[in-house]
Amino acid sequence: PCHIRPLTHLVFLCQLGLPRPHGAGLSVCVPLVFVPVFFTGVRLLVQSAQSSVSATRGSSVTLPCHYRYEPQPEAPRRTRVKWSWLPTDGVGPGSREKEVMVAMGNRHRSYGSFRGRVRLRRSAPGDMSLVISELRLNDTGRYRCEVIDGLEDESVTVELELRGVVFPYVSPFGRYLLNFLDAQRSCEEQDATLASFDQLFTAWEEGLDWCNAGWLADGTVQYPITVPREGCGGVALAPACAGYGPRHRLLHRYDAFCFTASIKGKT
Repeated sequence: PCHIRPLTHLVFLCQLGLPRPHGAGLSVCVPLVFVPVFFTGVRLLVQSAQSSVSATRGSSVTLPCHYRYEPQPEAPRRTRVKWSWLPTDGVGPGSREKEVMVAMGNRHRSYGSFRGRVRLRRSAPGDMSLVISELRLNDTGRYRCEVIDGLEDESVTVELELRGVVFPYVSPFGRYLLNFLDAQRSCEEQDATLASFDQLFTAWEEGLDWCNAGWLADGTVQYPITVPREGCGGVALAPACAGYGPRHRLLHRYDAFCFTASIKGKT
């Protein structure tokens, strides 16, 4: 006798083979096993108390992430947590997130420049907040907390920003001489990075007024104007953080807007 478990269905796939010499066909029946997926009504929820977090260079920061079930299951469930990161300068077509940490139970693994600098807070059941120590300039960007439970997969994102200063950079040899790579290198030589649009926009809101267009981290070119005037946007232009959008990173040449969280001297 053949016994079939209640949760498993056997389906026979029959295929007619090549004909035999006397005209009889060979039929081959292969059992296929299907395990059905049952939806128990338990819903996985992943949330963050903050959509963005700001910190200072060299400090530690916590990116909040918490998951729970509705309704709460009677037995504990085995979950896998993955934190990934899209750098500030990684925004754009074809951009891919980079893995920061993967954890399951008490086992975890960190990657790249985050190795040895990240951990999960685990201050309460469901707390998968990411703690990053020794913050670096290049740690800014969008972080994703993804919780995986079998076929369930939910995530939430948190933006990490560093508190600092945006400043325009002009080549010592003259105006509009930097392509995108030159601009990146010039900012790094000032112990800085190319500013993001959000960082430039914040500086504009705080009063930054600069007529020369400069590169940003996403490959766009912008210039912040708080007092439009002739030769600087024109009197008909309203105050704005204006720009030319994405430009060719090798052929086009402008100045740069750099961001630093470490100020030396006077600004």
